[in-house]
Amino acid sequence: MALIQAKPFRLALLQLGPLGRVKSANIDLARKAVEQASKSEPKPHLIVLPEIWNSPYAVSDFREYSEPVPEPGSSSSSSSSLDEGETIRALREMARGAGCWLIGGSIPEREISTDKIYNCATVYDPEGRLVAKHRKVHLFDIDIPGRQTFKESETLSPGDSLTTFEAPFGKIGLGICYDIRFPEMAMIAARQGCIAMIYPSAFNTTTGPMHWKLLQQARAMDNQIYVAMCSPARNKEASYQAYGHTMVVNPLAEVMAEADEHPTIIYADIDPEMLATTRRNLPVTIQRRFQVYPNVAE
Repeated sequence: MALIQAKPFRLALLQLGPLGRVKSANIDLARKAVEQASKSEPKPHLIVLPEIWNSPYAVSDFREYSEPVPEPGSSSSSSSSLDEGETIRALREMARGAGCWLIGGSIPEREISTDKIYNCATVYDPEGRLVAKHRKVHLFDIDIPGRQTFKESETLSPGDSLTTFEAPFGKIGLGICYDIRFPEMAMIAARQGCIAMIYPSAFNTTTGPMHWKLLQQARAMDNQIYVAMCSPARNKEASYQAYGHTMVVNPLAEVMAEADEHPTIIYADIDPEMLATTRRNLPVTIQRRFQVYPNVAE
């Protein structure tokens, strides 16, 4: 297990709503919410937007709403309108305006060279530089007869890499929604020194009551890290009903903050010392027996 090097930081999760079919209106809603969060006291260090917030959450809409996303390391001055969509430009401005780190939720990304569509989350520093991006690795293809059927793979392609990023307050792991059901991602992030796993997410009203809270508690408890999921607010007019209940869970698997289904912002103070104390008291991180079973982080 890598040594955790982190400082206390404040997290803000934006449960946006109501989101509709007009992309520019959704962007304006996100901009106002980021600004509101950035003016709270104490000021957050990291602000998070939800999954697929600039587009309807519908397989039939992903391509229409998709945009090019440049590679990490680019700034607005080095990116042209050909390799960067309007949402990415707006997210850069939001991060700069807020003076905060920003996980820009996820949006449909179109890769210009292949014409593939990805569910892509992006991360920005307070100067508006794109520092990381994560393409959803596990696509949401499910069929619960009579309750929920969805097949992202009809439009989307899966990502093929795991994502972490370094900030002044610590190392953060990034996933998207369905990724949380695959524990290896959080295990690897924790063993690489991440203090938290953050998942922009949009569980529905079938799977949300079943497993939303349980999955976050499981990932937090197994890896003794903080876990957060940021959802859109529920919109009764939408074809896909988001569960809401944006949440933060601590390394003891205790719920620190939870929203209901309505538009809101929740805050949580992330304390590395609480994480360190948990690991001292329950020292599973040094008791694993990789001579008996493999280490998935290698």
